[in-house]
Amino acid sequence: MTDVVIAGIGQTRVGEFWDISLRSLAVRAILAAIKDSGGLRPQALYAGNMLAANLSRQAHLGTLLADFSGLVGIEAETLEAAGASGAAALRQGYLAVASGLVDVALVVGVEKYTDVIGPEIEAALATTTDSDFEAIHGLTPTSQAALLMRRYQHEFDLPPNGLAEFVLTAHANGAGNPNAMYRKPLSREAYQKAEMVSEPLTLFDIAPNADGAAALILTRPNLLPKDFAHPLVRIAASASVSDTLGLHNRPEPLWFAAAQASVEQALKKAGLSREQIDLFEYYDAYSIYAALSLEAAGFAARGQGWKLAAEGAIGLQGKIPCATMGGLKARGNPGGATGVYQAVEATLQLRGQAGPNQIPKARCALIQALGGPAATAVTHVLTVAS
Repeated sequence: MTDVVIAGIGQTRVGEFWDISLRSLAVRAILAAIKDSGGLRPQALYAGNMLAANLSRQAHLGTLLADFSGLVGIEAETLEAAGASGAAALRQGYLAVASGLVDVALVVGVEKYTDVIGPEIEAALATTTDSDFEAIHGLTPTSQAALLMRRYQHEFDLPPNGLAEFVLTAHANGAGNPNAMYRKPLSREAYQKAEMVSEPLTLFDIAPNADGAAALILTRPNLLPKDFAHPLVRIAASASVSDTLGLHNRPEPLWFAAAQASVEQALKKAGLSREQIDLFEYYDAYSIYAALSLEAAGFAARGQGWKLAAEGAIGLQGKIPCATMGGLKARGNPGGATGVYQAVEATLQLRGQAGPNQIPKARCALIQALGGPAATAVTHVLTVAS
């Protein structure tokens, strides 16, 4: 296995784009990433997407995007792993380049929710759960997260508004991200007054589903253009772990075992400890997921993740900065594209290009995307290349 570096990054703003097609969003991010890389031409394209077949009536997405990006003839494939789809595509691109079988890989994540409206979106999202034992009974990802939060409240005496800091931190960071869906800080009073969606989850405990696309160009250091100007960011490790799809089949529903295992595997492969991590981009589709992810990653003891946030440890100046560009909560949740957005944002941090959200002297980032309640967990470690 050889070193793999991120040569180019591209992203669109996250939001509701009624007048932009799925393919157009993706192509914008792709062309931006190719330009940022100095014009490297990919030999393979790996697309991460969760719901295009349901919402946009478009399967065979990898080939479509290669076609409309002017890349006809290259290898092109689509990866689907629910919310971890983009991260799964990144892992495949990483493996392809690291193996030496591909010199330059393009990874793109794209999602387009606004191709439909109303109940059809909820029905599509429910396909990421166990159809025969969960979705058929009306369980949605949001109601599933609400059940987890209720259980967390019961087991760990979570106080009212105990998860507020996850949301407030995300919105504070989103204010400094020009590509975020929400760019205004959220007040504690507004959080406390939010309407209930699926008790005990309120409107502000749930990341908004949104349209967006992000892309990466991966290659080996010796293949970079001679005039490559960016600080070099290396993918130091990649790990993917699965758990039972049905939450009811787990002995400990409040323990994200796959998330834990993928972090441990990635850190071991990278030869790093948690103490060396400068920032953590977790998958905060729901505020309860942020707490459970911090615990699974080993940054907090079980049942104590919320306290880490309440103490200010996840802020930009904290012990372990999280959701540094707004996370899913403020940047928006572009479904299968999320894992690629996380990689783009972490790369900006490690390049020193994160603007007002810059983590001083950031050299090592941990990023993790989840499919469902960690039924799939894909973790990457990014470092500044020495």
